[in-house]
Amino acid sequence: MEPALFNLAATLTPLASDGEFHGPSIDEFFPEILFSVAGIPVHRIHLVQLLSVIAVVLILWLGTRRMKVVPGRFQSLVEMGLGFVRGGIAHDLLGRKDGDRFLPILTTIFFMVLFMNITGIIPFLNIAGTSIAAVPLLLAVVSYVTFIYAGIRRHGFRFFKNALLPQGVPGFALPIVALIELVSTFVLRPVTLMLRLLMNMVVGHMLLVLCFAATQFFFFTAGGGWAALGVGTLAFGGAFTLFEILVAVLQAYVFTVLTAVYIQLAVAEEH
Repeated sequence: MEPALFNLAATLTPLASDGEFHGPSIDEFFPEILFSVAGIPVHRIHLVQLLSVIAVVLILWLGTRRMKVVPGRFQSLVEMGLGFVRGGIAHDLLGRKDGDRFLPILTTIFFMVLFMNITGIIPFLNIAGTSIAAVPLLLAVVSYVTFIYAGIRRHGFRFFKNALLPQGVPGFALPIVALIELVSTFVLRPVTLMLRLLMNMVVGHMLLVLCFAATQFFFFTAGGGWAALGVGTLAFGGAFTLFEILVAVLQAYVFTVLTAVYIQLAVAEEH
C-alpha cells in the first residue's frame, strides 16, 4: 500500500522531505518545462492535453469507421455518446435543422471537454487538461464566435441592434439596457464559460492533492495514532475521485448546453 500511495501522492504534488506536511499550491498548474518545440515550451499538462486529443480522435474514429447494423459494445458506447449530444442537446435546444447544422461543433466541444476533464483522475496523469486557462479560453472563444456567426447568418447585422436594444424598452432606459446587454451578452458570456470550467477543474485537483498527500503523510511520515486520520483522508480522497468523475461529465454537458443555448438565442426570431 505504501508504494502505491506514495506514487499517487508524488504524481499529484511534490512532497516535502523535511518531515512536515505541505499542502497543494497554485504552483501545481505551472509545472517544470520538459522541452521546447519550435521555441514553444512544453510541460506535462501540455502532454496531458495532447494525449486527450489523441484519445478522443482515436476512440471516435475506431467507433465509427466500420459501423454495423448490429453494433458491438464499443460501437454502441460511441453511438450512445454521439446520440446523447445529437438528441439530448442539439435537437432539444436548436431543433432538427439548426441542431444538425451546429452538431459537429457541439460534439467536438462536448468530447474535448469530457476527455480533458477526465484526465484529472487517471493515474500518472492526475491533472485535467482544462486546469490551465488555454483550453477553456479557446473553447469559450469558439463558442463566442459560433453564436455571433449564427446570429449574423440568420439576421444579418441587425443581430447586434436587436441584441442590444430589445423591443418594448422605454426610450429613456435604452442606454442603460444597451450597456447591460453589451456586458452580459458580448463580454460576460465567454468569460463565465471559461472561468466556470477552469475553476471547477482547478478546485477538484487541489482537493485530490490535499486528500492523497495528507493520506501519505499520516500513514508513512507522522505514523502512530495519526494513521487514523489517514484512513479518513483516504476515504475522502476516494469520494472526491468519484465526485470528480461526475464533475468532469457535468462540466462537459454544461459547457455544451450553454453554447447551444447561446446559439438558440442568436437565431431566435425576436432577434
